Amino acid sequence: MIFLIILITGYIFMLSVGAYTLIHIYKHPEDFGIKLTFTLNFLTIFNAIFVYSTLFMISIIFFFSFNTNLALWKLSLIFGFIGLLLVALIYTFLKEYKKIPYFPFLYFTILFGLLIGSFFSPDSVNLILVSSSNLILDPSQIIYSCNFLTGLIISLFQFSFVIYFFSLSYMIYKRARKREIIKGLTINTFIFVIPMLMYVLYITFQITILRELHILSLWFNILFMCYVLIKKPELLLELTNKIYYINIYHKSGILLYSYKFDISKNEIDSTIWGNILIGINHILSEFVDPKDQIEVLQTDNSDIIVNYDQVGFAVVLITNRKNAILKKLMETFTVEFKKKYANELNEIQDLNKLINVSEFKETKEIVENTFQIYL
Repeated sequence: MIFLIILITGYIFMLSVGAYTLIHIYKHPEDFGIKLTFTLNFLTIFNAIFVYSTLFMISIIFFFSFNTNLALWKLSLIFGFIGLLLVALIYTFLKEYKKIPYFPFLYFTILFGLLIGSFFSPDSVNLILVSSSNLILDPSQIIYSCNFLTGLIISLFQFSFVIYFFSLSYMIYKRARKREIIKGLTINTFIFVIPMLMYVLYITFQITILRELHILSLWFNILFMCYVLIKKPELLLELTNKIYYINIYHKSGILLYSYKFDISKNEIDSTIWGNILIGINHILSEFVDPKDQIEVLQTDNSDIIVNYDQVGFAVVLITNRKNAILKKLMETFTVEFKKKYANELNEIQDLNKLINVSEFKETKEIVENTFQIYL
């Protein structure tokens, strides 16, 4: 009975935390850079707490009928798989935004399909009921078991995710712009292994305490994720993306301001700037219709993203890899720059007007506020 009290108390607590987190995410979508990151994290928390945990809790505490409880348990397995796929996408985008490796996700999709297919077998999941005297039971009175094929699929799925998460964490650590900021991610990966291990052990031995330890350790992991979503959402943006320079050019080609980020040993070769500047200066001097303007230039080691503004300047960002997050931040930066220097930019509309670049020296504050996660 003690586990029943702990589980119900924990579930109510997680519902409260989950509701607060989802409201916070909904009210602050800008914290997540782009809509896709916001959506993935919102769906992950909603699924983990309000769908998976609810189905899990109902199926082990309440007994309705054999068919109903088996259906609830199978649904919890399905949404558990979906939750792992969502987390896998988040981890994947931490490494490189919107770059999904085909083989791992094809493999996971096949296993997911095999799981659902196995449920059509009448003995894929079985229910052992120790006592049916009450509607609300001690969790130890309801035991679910799987046949060999279903248990094998579940175990393969869980172990494969463990391997995938650790390999991704290692690659992110090796390529991160700042390794100290991903210590929490590494710790979270180790913690995340525990509920998956508990589930596999339960499937193997049908010891109910392992099942309860699974959900409790999962809730602990979700709590950590909720904390990150509320307090440090910037950690959920791509961690291996780096910015080298931000330059702002007047339409005459004159450099108004330049900001150099911390550079790794793979610093951009300054010799490429000659050709880049010639091209950008030509584009700026023309300032043709926006649909005809070049937005991205590529070199062997970097991408150069150009964001034009009709007031008469362009923001040039040099990064190891372009993505939608950087483009969104550049748009924000352009708006703030134009707002702060509206008068100065209007005064230099005339190409014959003398430009005093020292007037733009406070741009550093806008750069550091907008691109804080890259500093």
